[in-house]
Amino acid sequence: MSRLGKKPIEIPEGIEVTTSDSIITVKGKMGTLTVPILPFIKAEAKDKAMTFEVLGDNHQGLINLGTIASLFKNALVGLETGYAKSLKIEGVGYKVAVEGKNLSFNVGFSHPVKFIVPEGIKAEVDKNTIKISGIDKYLVGQTAANIRKIKKPEPYKGKGIRYENEVVRRKAGKKVGASAA
Repeated sequence: MSRLGKKPIEIPEGIEVTTSDSIITVKGKMGTLTVPILPFIKAEAKDKAMTFEVLGDNHQGLINLGTIASLFKNALVGLETGYAKSLKIEGVGYKVAVEGKNLSFNVGFSHPVKFIVPEGIKAEVDKNTIKISGIDKYLVGQTAANIRKIKKPEPYKGKGIRYENEVVRRKAGKKVGASAA
């Protein structure tokens, strides 16, 4: 059983939590998020704290306890401060531009690649750095992963789209060897 899931989670000032049978709705200054209540879990908000309990003696309920506590904490952090990921573009002639709400990449293909930014995500471009931000941790991470998937960094020259602090293992490439005579 999750030790963190058993402890009550404090609800910060300015955040309103309502529960129904299958959804927890969290409202804050930055927006609204919903967290699904997983099977075999009972959620209860009282005295500025959220508690989760396992219904019955069910193994899946014990597994879901820590998961729902973590999802709820992620929603609280997202509504208080938000989440952000940064991506860098490396390569000669590689660039990105904002076109309205969407992004246009020139990353070595014969055509520019258009990327539609999902609702609830904010994308900012500064030279060859892209900053993805939003209140939903999953959506921010998935959007950053989808952008990186457009042109992954290759191991020989390191060209492509990578996370800000990502280390790309480089390969040696072809070496000119001395002929054995």
